[in-house]
Amino acid sequence: MKFWNFLIFISIVLLVYGSVNYYIFLRGLQAIPKETIFRNYYVIFFILIALTFWAGRILENYMLNWFTETLVWIGSFWLAFILYFFLFAVLFDLLRILNHFLGIFPSFITENYAKVKVVSLLSVIGIVIAIVIYGHINFLNPRIHKFDITMPKKDSQLNSLNIAVASDLHLGTIVGKKRLDDFVEKVNSLNADIVLLPGDIFDEDLGPIIKDNLGDSLKLLKSKYGVYAVTGNHEFIGGVNAAVKYMEDNGITVIRDTAIFIDSAFYLIGREDLSINRFTDDQRKDLSKIIEAINKNLPIILLDHQPHNLHLARENGVDLQLSGHTHHGQLWPLNYITSMIYEISWGYEKIGSTHYYVSSGFAGWGPPVRTGSRTEVVNIIVNFE
Repeated sequence: MKFWNFLIFISIVLLVYGSVNYYIFLRGLQAIPKETIFRNYYVIFFILIALTFWAGRILENYMLNWFTETLVWIGSFWLAFILYFFLFAVLFDLLRILNHFLGIFPSFITENYAKVKVVSLLSVIGIVIAIVIYGHINFLNPRIHKFDITMPKKDSQLNSLNIAVASDLHLGTIVGKKRLDDFVEKVNSLNADIVLLPGDIFDEDLGPIIKDNLGDSLKLLKSKYGVYAVTGNHEFIGGVNAAVKYMEDNGITVIRDTAIFIDSAFYLIGREDLSINRFTDDQRKDLSKIIEAINKNLPIILLDHQPHNLHLARENGVDLQLSGHTHHGQLWPLNYITSMIYEISWGYEKIGSTHYYVSSGFAGWGPPVRTGSRTEVVNIIVNFE
């Protein structure tokens, strides 16, 4: 059953990917004059670049070298180009429809339509390149987002807690050792009491991570109480047991549907990712079952990768929930879609007596580009009263 679910999922993804690429391809081809040799170059170039992402992802399962890495990098950038070429193609088609019915194009366009199409094509290419470059720079420069919250002290002896949070590192071919070292430096500069990683630490396959020995960098994360993580959907996509073992072998405690009592002062609860039943025959525990045996007269912090069903935290007396997953859309205008899907797509909100923070993530999946949100490391100072 899991195989058929995966087959249906991948078939839908490939159908959408192929259809969007074909639409962009046709619109670009129509803008190039038929008598020019550039049409032939365009066809060859487009087919090759459209195949790079999937070729790279498949080949890196069998070999890891400069060639497969190059394919993955080119293909990942192409995902961002696809989105913006698609949006421009739709925009121009809408304008053409309006012109057909309302005649909105001025005479200098209608009289020089062939030249206008070429100029439009070159302009769109230039604009999209500029957007992607901006987004890549944004992707490479995560901010440190600091803020304070106040929580009930209850029976805890703590007066404050300095938390460093980072979700969605997506370590792998795109986010490698250099980015990870930058991440470790930023986190360690916060002198946090505890480091929390709410899922998607790895992109998918562990091959590039093992090849570059990223575990040595993970071991350098420092805090008073240690480094804790939960599984995300990408841990399950790449093989959850291997991912968890690699984290635990390199200094990260992975909390899987259980609660940990820390310094006799507060509880840290970690839930398995919501996608567990899609990739395994297991089900994640109900939050009420995990929480029933703990002392609710102490502060409770919950890590849950996907910010679905936020009411469950409130109903079970959780004081602070930390999530990721959304990337807040990552690419504009997808942030508007995630804002419609999730109760909180990004940022801090207090609902009832429960505090929530959904991180946009330190990196992201697919294109190393951010135009709809910022990459971030989050620093939360909890003041207990």
